[in-house]
Amino acid sequence: MNNVYDVVISRGRVMDPESSLDGVRDVGITDGRVAAISKGALEGRSTIDATGLVVSSGFIDMHSHGQNRENYEAQARDGVTSCLELEVGAADIDAWYGEREGSSLVNFGASAGHIPVRMKVIPDPGNIVPIADAAYRESTDAEMAEILDDIERGLQRGGLAVGFGLAYTIAASRWEILEVFRVAAKYDAACHVHMRGSGLIGPMDSIEGMEEILAASAITGARLHLVHISSTGRQAVPQLLQMIEEAQSRGMDVTTECYPYAAGMTEMGAAFLNEDDWQHKLGIDYEDMEWTLTGERLTASTFAEYRETNGMVIMHMIPDDIVDISVASPLTSIATDGLLEDGKGHPRTAGSYSRVLGHFVRERGILTLMDALRKSSLMPAQRLEHRTPAMKRKGRVHVGADADLVAFDLDRIIDRATYAEPALPPDGMVHVLVNGVPVVSDGVLQEGATPGQPVRAPIS
Repeated sequence: MNNVYDVVISRGRVMDPESSLDGVRDVGITDGRVAAISKGALEGRSTIDATGLVVSSGFIDMHSHGQNRENYEAQARDGVTSCLELEVGAADIDAWYGEREGSSLVNFGASAGHIPVRMKVIPDPGNIVPIADAAYRESTDAEMAEILDDIERGLQRGGLAVGFGLAYTIAASRWEILEVFRVAAKYDAACHVHMRGSGLIGPMDSIEGMEEILAASAITGARLHLVHISSTGRQAVPQLLQMIEEAQSRGMDVTTECYPYAAGMTEMGAAFLNEDDWQHKLGIDYEDMEWTLTGERLTASTFAEYRETNGMVIMHMIPDDIVDISVASPLTSIATDGLLEDGKGHPRTAGSYSRVLGHFVRERGILTLMDALRKSSLMPAQRLEHRTPAMKRKGRVHVGADADLVAFDLDRIIDRATYAEPALPPDGMVHVLVNGVPVVSDGVLQEGATPGQPVRAPIS
């Protein structure tokens, strides 16, 4: 008797980096999991015709700050099926997951975040990152003990990792950071770190910043993930990649990520923009900064004004060749560092993965298609599966895997989001399924769909 599956994705070019599968197959889905992969035809209660399309695992974004419906919709249309907040993270893991349970378009998850915990223990009026005492004051012994307790509690409650933004908590002592790394190591959690420093201009350039976190990892045994290497490293990216490769060769668990754009984005209240020599260190001037609400380029006067009001600013500061090196490196996975607010922000939220597939794979041949899929799906899953066994079911297309799947047209997929219109959806992302439920069908977002599930480490 033939099985009848809930959904069949029919006659697509199925690609799976883990098994090296690349061939026309039918994919049968039952109860939110891949139940069959067949050269022959499968029968389903509903069928998605994927003829001429590439079918792969949905993309896993480990660095997504936009943890709400607006951002989930933008990312789903770009093929993202799991949006994880692992750099900033959350102060209260239970509350964070509880806010999204049962109402999310895509899968969601968070780290226990050093930034929000520090802002709780050392009260700070900042939004995403601190702008007052949590940025500029060293913790007391009692405050450090509370910070460590809160982060440990977050890991006990299923936080996926420990998140750090050392460029934003500039007064956090080396000892405080080392102690947090020790907590991460205790729970086998990777440290996802925005390191101190930028580029090759010292003191505290990217090399020194990398030395700090590599040392913390080596001393404590904690796993290490360097976030957005291209924007933090800039001209130092080749050296940072070499340092990571050397650390790996000596048995350290060190990984990194990048996004495929030549501009970063941050809050104007960020501590590193308060340093006297920030322009020199970053190698930019006021006119290289773009206010997201209006698109205007800044001047000395508007920079001072917007520092007071706070808000998001785009910084055009990453050399194009560094973007290419970062995307092409076998050491990097793809992440967005994305955030949209009322349609304003950076195009990386809505376009990163389609840009990799369209610009870097099809148009320029900097990556093979299989490598691009590996960077977007399998590598993020592997980064997290040591602590979160559920990740072994993601980032793959095989029987038993979660049916987080995309089908796209390789001949036309491309990002359309721009700095002027950052929320424009890509072209060529045809179907997206989350846990077997279509959230994008024939390129159209399915309103009201809420199949997203929590991605959470075991609770102890």
